Amino acid sequence: MLPLIGYADENDPKHDHDHDHDHHAEQEGVERIQVRASRLGKISTQSATRTEIINGEEIQEKAIMRPGNISMLVAETGGVRVQNTSPALGSANIRLQGLFGRYTQLLSDGLPLYGGQTASIGLLQIPPTDLANVEIIKGSASSLYGGSALGGVINLISRTPTDDFEGEVLANITSRNGQDVTTYLASPLTDSVSASVTGGLHHQQQQDLDDDGWTDMAGYQRATLRPRLYWQGEEGANLYVTLGLMNEDRESGTLPGATVPDGNIFLQNQDSLRTDAGFIFDKPISDVLNLNIRGAAMRQTHEHLFGDVFDEDNHRSYLLESSLSGYTEKTAWLVGVAYQAEDYRSDVFDAFNYRFETPGLFSQLDYDATDDIALSFSARADWHNVYGTQFSPRISVLYSPDNWIIRGAYGEGFFAPSPFIEDIDDVGLSRLAPLQGIEAEKAATTSLDISYIADSYEASMTLFSSDVDNVTELVETLDASSPYAVEIINAESPTEIDGMELLLRYRWRDFKLTGSYLYTDAPTLDLTPRHSAGFVLMWEEHGSHIVGFEAYYTGTQSLADNPYRDTSKPYWHLGLLGQITLGNVSLFVNAENLLNVRQTREDSLLLLQQAPSGRWTTDIWSRNDGLIFNAGMRYKF
Repeated sequence: MLPLIGYADENDPKHDHDHDHDHHAEQEGVERIQVRASRLGKISTQSATRTEIINGEEIQEKAIMRPGNISMLVAETGGVRVQNTSPALGSANIRLQGLFGRYTQLLSDGLPLYGGQTASIGLLQIPPTDLANVEIIKGSASSLYGGSALGGVINLISRTPTDDFEGEVLANITSRNGQDVTTYLASPLTDSVSASVTGGLHHQQQQDLDDDGWTDMAGYQRATLRPRLYWQGEEGANLYVTLGLMNEDRESGTLPGATVPDGNIFLQNQDSLRTDAGFIFDKPISDVLNLNIRGAAMRQTHEHLFGDVFDEDNHRSYLLESSLSGYTEKTAWLVGVAYQAEDYRSDVFDAFNYRFETPGLFSQLDYDATDDIALSFSARADWHNVYGTQFSPRISVLYSPDNWIIRGAYGEGFFAPSPFIEDIDDVGLSRLAPLQGIEAEKAATTSLDISYIADSYEASMTLFSSDVDNVTELVETLDASSPYAVEIINAESPTEIDGMELLLRYRWRDFKLTGSYLYTDAPTLDLTPRHSAGFVLMWEEHGSHIVGFEAYYTGTQSLADNPYRDTSKPYWHLGLLGQITLGNVSLFVNAENLLNVRQTREDSLLLLQQAPSGRWTTDIWSRNDGLIFNAGMRYKF
């Protein structure tokens, strides 16, 4: 899809903080959406900070393709790649413009409810049922959100209760023995209070598609529940409160009676329990000043089993933040203070226990120089208890003559390293040396975006570049006398990423055509295709039907530590979607991976011998599920 370019204003007293995310206005044929990923904001075409939007229509389409999680929803957006980090467990994270997934901050309504450093498995535990839209800022956003947003921000915006009771139930089954049931209910409770609740039950049977005794699709049972409460005062004050609960048991590894090549059984299981809470309080204190206070807390426990190694750990994260914003005819400004904390505790591998505490100050200034030129400056100072003082600036410039939108941005940021880099997802900590002498990872990102918007089509080209210093990577232990097999070090050379995005969308009556292309030049990064492209054709009549066809191309990728090949094969992913609506009931059927692409058709996932890290599988560079169908029903009331 071609994301709409949106604009966020979470502190503007003129903007109701009742989460009116579906507010649309049409002017000169351009859809204008209020979003909240940036700290200050205006209408999309007037904002120097580019925020891309996956709108509600796109979310509804993707929700019936994969109701259990948001991976497909974000994966099919230009410049966004969902990277599998554990072929066994199926965990994945989100890479923005080639940058590592650990640099992407995942938010819910502007709150880090999934943790400051979101676990890779977390992406697969978030259903899209209650989403109104999704906002994406690419490139360093540390000046806005601190060290966890070195590569960018993805903000999941929930639906807002209307003046009437509403709800929906969605039931889905797949040809791989998967089932999903999700529900969303929302209602006003009083004149000033409304509430919503989202819940889901999800099941997937373990699948061994190539009959080698090793799980190709992890099995799981998951339950989620999220109530939300909204209050609006008479003088413009607003309060939003949310609670979350997720419980999942995930099973993978060898199947009963099977072994890995050394003749042993090797199970990979993970049980997860996450609870979280968050709030946002927003109040105008004069005609031009606004106060915003927000907070979040998350606790996630895991029980891991890697072969014969068992570990039980506990992740906690906290945020408390307050900001004051002000507005004049040509400027909007914000100053704020924040306290963030990350805490990890393991009873088995207590050498890796850590607590990060980071108080910070941040500010932003938006200035409308002329009717066509706007500037945005933001900066943040963080005092990290382990990695010291960090300064993160960002500048964005907008020039918007007639139908053109031209933006340039430059930002710097940092990331606080922990043991949980991508290569650890699949192996755990049992063979890892305790971290010593690690420095903060730092990046500078630059982008130039040129867009043209007319009545029936939009076209966009983005040039981007990133330089990342002190990248942490997993290597074999250099000290032969060490009792550990692998260690994490800072890479000696910087990681350089350059690329280009092309996006085009054309609308004709009930038809929508989208084309995208991404070029990424990252010679030192494995699992990064140089060329990828997408084509989507949708025929949709609201309240009647949806028919869609998708085609996505992934080019060759360099591979490391793969005994079967050094370079992956390119492949196509094709999909067909159909939905018919009869009153309150919609029936849908979806076919994914029509060409039946599957990596195990080319090579085994299993290594010939166990890697020093403890891993038994190669990386995933292709699809691993083959042709898959799903069908179901959505009932709205």
